Amino acid sequence: MDPRSEVLLRQAELFGGKLLLAGLPADDLLGHLPGATGWSWHAGEQQLLERRFAGRCSFGVTPAQADFEAAVLFLPKSRELTEYLLQALAAGLEGRPLYLVGEKRAGVERAARQLASYGAPRKLDSARHCQLWQVQVERAPALPELPALAQRFSLQLADGPLEVISLPGVFSHGRLDRGSALLLEHLDGLPNGRLLDFGCGAGILGAVLKRRYPQSEVVLLDVDAFAVESSRMTLAANGLEGEVIAGDGIHAAPRQLAAIVSNPPFHQGVHTSYEASEALIEHAAEHLLGGGELRLVANAFLKYPPLIERHLGPCQTLAERDGFRIYRAPRG
Repeated sequence: MDPRSEVLLRQAELFGGKLLLAGLPADDLLGHLPGATGWSWHAGEQQLLERRFAGRCSFGVTPAQADFEAAVLFLPKSRELTEYLLQALAAGLEGRPLYLVGEKRAGVERAARQLASYGAPRKLDSARHCQLWQVQVERAPALPELPALAQRFSLQLADGPLEVISLPGVFSHGRLDRGSALLLEHLDGLPNGRLLDFGCGAGILGAVLKRRYPQSEVVLLDVDAFAVESSRMTLAANGLEGEVIAGDGIHAAPRQLAAIVSNPPFHQGVHTSYEASEALIEHAAEHLLGGGELRLVANAFLKYPPLIERHLGPCQTLAERDGFRIYRAPRG
């Protein structure tokens, strides 16, 4: 059981009614709270929850429209995303309680100050290195319009400007990260055919691929619903077409790909994890056509070339800058 869920269950008498659990972990919490409904924006956790508690958890960037007696937000990593989620939940809870639970090292005490917009927050419990806070919503806000919270910026590229739309919580929100900037300079010579932007974030790589290879079908994949929505908005802002899908890792990707291009993710909440990146390398060959290619950017300290050569084929370093390297490996 996730420690945040354990803290909630220490106060189980508060959560017996019709409850919305936002950003809940994929554990057995729903089994302990039969009146609760989940809302997830992580495709992997949603898949696990649906398997165990069919029909009790929605997926997307907006909460389910229902009359809940209370809601609990499991603190996300992003402060901007926290602000949106609290507002979206508080909008439907006039006169009712809103709870916030999170790890101390994730900044739950700082985030609890954001509850003051809706009433007087108070700490209910502290255990398992987590805290549980409550606010009685006295000043319910209007339901936020997510597009209005997006950050929009323009990248000046060799073939013209690219408009990027980034939603709260998306990787490198509102800016181009250094790894992707380096990868954008090394997208020439990809094989013809279906292309995948793995871990698409705000859709920058996928949009550039579609513009540079207009005859190719481009697929953009991310585990996060806010990234998926951002990618759709970025494509639309540039008049580009692409298939954008939510899925947990490379196993959710289509087969028969000509190339996989990626700035692979390595963070999960406040924890650092390279599982998705390593799984991408280990299983890329299953998704690539013969002669297809994996091209990715990674921190230079990561020992990826031996892993790439073990599972795919000879690995070439195309470039190195600012602590990042571009690797290219064709499937034999």
